[in-house]
Amino acid sequence: MDQLFVCILVVVVFAAFVREWFPPDMVAMGAFVLLMVSGVLTVDEALSVFSNPAPIIVACMFILSAALERTGAIDALGGYFERAAGNREGRILMVLMLLVAPLSAFVNNTPVVVVFLPIVLALSRKHDLVASRFLIPLSYAAIVGGTCTIIGTSTNLIAAGIAEKSGDPRLGQFGMFEVSRLGIVFVAVTFLYMYFVGRRLLPDRVTLSTLFEAEEGKEFLTVAVVGKGSPIVGRKIGETRLAKIREFRIIEVTRGGDRLELPLDKIVFEAGDQLLVKSRVGGVIHAGETAGLEIGGGAELGLERLRTDSAVLMEGIIGPASSLVGRSLKELNFRQRFGVLILAVHRRGVNLRERFEDVKLAFGDTLLVEGPVERMNRLFQERDFINLSRPEAREVRYSKVPFAVGALALFMVLGAFGQPLIVLALAAALLTLFTRCIEPAEAYGAVEWKVIFMIFGMLGMGLALQKTELAADVAGWATELAGGYGSFVMISVIYLLAAILTELVSNNAVAALLTPIAISVAVALGPDVDPRPFVIAVMFGASASFSTPIGYQTNTYVYGAGGYKFTDFARVGIPLAILLWLVASFLIPLMWRG
Repeated sequence: MDQLFVCILVVVVFAAFVREWFPPDMVAMGAFVLLMVSGVLTVDEALSVFSNPAPIIVACMFILSAALERTGAIDALGGYFERAAGNREGRILMVLMLLVAPLSAFVNNTPVVVVFLPIVLALSRKHDLVASRFLIPLSYAAIVGGTCTIIGTSTNLIAAGIAEKSGDPRLGQFGMFEVSRLGIVFVAVTFLYMYFVGRRLLPDRVTLSTLFEAEEGKEFLTVAVVGKGSPIVGRKIGETRLAKIREFRIIEVTRGGDRLELPLDKIVFEAGDQLLVKSRVGGVIHAGETAGLEIGGGAELGLERLRTDSAVLMEGIIGPASSLVGRSLKELNFRQRFGVLILAVHRRGVNLRERFEDVKLAFGDTLLVEGPVERMNRLFQERDFINLSRPEAREVRYSKVPFAVGALALFMVLGAFGQPLIVLALAAALLTLFTRCIEPAEAYGAVEWKVIFMIFGMLGMGLALQKTELAADVAGWATELAGGYGSFVMISVIYLLAAILTELVSNNAVAALLTPIAISVAVALGPDVDPRPFVIAVMFGASASFSTPIGYQTNTYVYGAGGYKFTDFARVGIPLAILLWLVASFLIPLMWRG
């Protein structure tokens, strides 16, 4: 009965991940609690999950990555890329991948992609190139770069942690660079594929900002004041001629020095109201003539004449920790809350320019935003948006670069000599805090707690698979079915299964669930079969997300920013995924013979 319950729970969890019924961390922790309530796991067994070092090391890597970002170390590499890339597509692609892949081997790949995104977009605009020719390669380089070390991606840490706690004497601690041989081969194969084949399959997609480049006339942000004799006094905007002026849009209304929080279509205008409007010159003139508005302030009302600002156009992407996820622009009262306009939304391969106010925002949505510079800066300072137009302007602690880089270097060097990674990770993170590379509040904010709790939840699922012997039974069934072909074939099958599943659900979840099964398969094949290459197959397979934009977080980021369609990833990524599967199937048994 316990096996049946766990089997059903695994199916439900995967369905919840794929269908996005709830956030993945809630699904994983909910399943974890159900395992305790049902008695499948005792409280002591469940608590043992929290002794797994993998989530702690992952959290420390988030902090180390944030320290490198806050000290400007990653930005410096981005600046080097901009100088070295030139203006030819082939050279830009080559320099981009050669920089991003090694960096992602030691730094969490998500901030690497976030830093390089606006740089690549700006470089594309500068040289009149299509950004969609570079953003998929950017994500792929970050993914395969992470496979070069145990700390390069959380999937490696999770699989290594489960293997170490399995009790099998052949599965001791994984060294920092144990997977580097195969990781470097993956990087080389990906680079060659993208340079000679993949870039011919890359699409020419239009980003949101280019949708509006053809529109003629410069738009401005200015202030208009409702005069005493204005015909709009006592009326809502829909009842006035303002609603019919195409070149004139109201962003917010201020009354008595306070901004009105009501939706614009509910406000009844009064004399003296200040309207922040976006308009072309023709719209300003028309509004002044027909609605009795005084542009720039009214002297007779004792108001100081305000400056007219040119509106700036910027792109931003909804981050995974954004408070806007799951809410529509109308529900958020976005224009009044931030004082900016949303001109378009990119959602799942479609650029929406009309009737998008009711669309529920989701992680990865790209928004084209227009507004004054000061409002834009305020908007992008929040964690709700990641700025794609230019790097976020904030204080950078350049003097702390040696400490941040030194902490990472010590972590790498001592890890290479077999020191416990959990101790080194904690020490490196604390070093960046004590040297003020990053403040404590910034460190806590840098950790993706949703990822950490999802890992804990899925580790509980993996423990349940082992305790109920469901993993062993699945392994026995798989061995009976294909075991006659030998361990070579089974390693290939495990890699392929991990690669397919990670295109549909979180790579961390796949690593937590498949690692116990992979170890059980090796045990079922006989005492002479080393389980280590089976764990390696899970590590690399769970990171091989190239065919969909939802399997890996970096793919989701570039999906919206590049204006891609869902099928673009399949066209470019499926051949690469097959190629790396063949490489892994051949090299893993050779490199890890035991």
